Amino acid sequence: MSDLQARFAQAQRDVNALAERPDNDTMLKLYALYKQATQGDATGEQPGSFDFVRRAKFDAWSAIKGTTAEAAQQQYIDLVTSLRR
Repeated sequence: MSDLQARFAQAQRDVNALAERPDNDTMLKLYALYKQATQGDATGEQPGSFDFVRRAKFDAWSAIKGTTAEAAQQQYIDLVTSLRR
């Protein structure tokens, strides 16, 4: 496991231990970065407009299309670090 992967794994544990739940926009950013880091670009059809949660998640993930896994991992780590302060 590389240093980046180890820090990414630690950030995943840290986000679950936050004192307060982040706001929805931050949660969507965390979701998108996690998915991009672990699965790559979003694929498939955009969920319908009445499926608000799935559509918001899909749109957030699609917005960072083309971001490398390593860059997404680092951005996730940086975001979690900023939330812990």
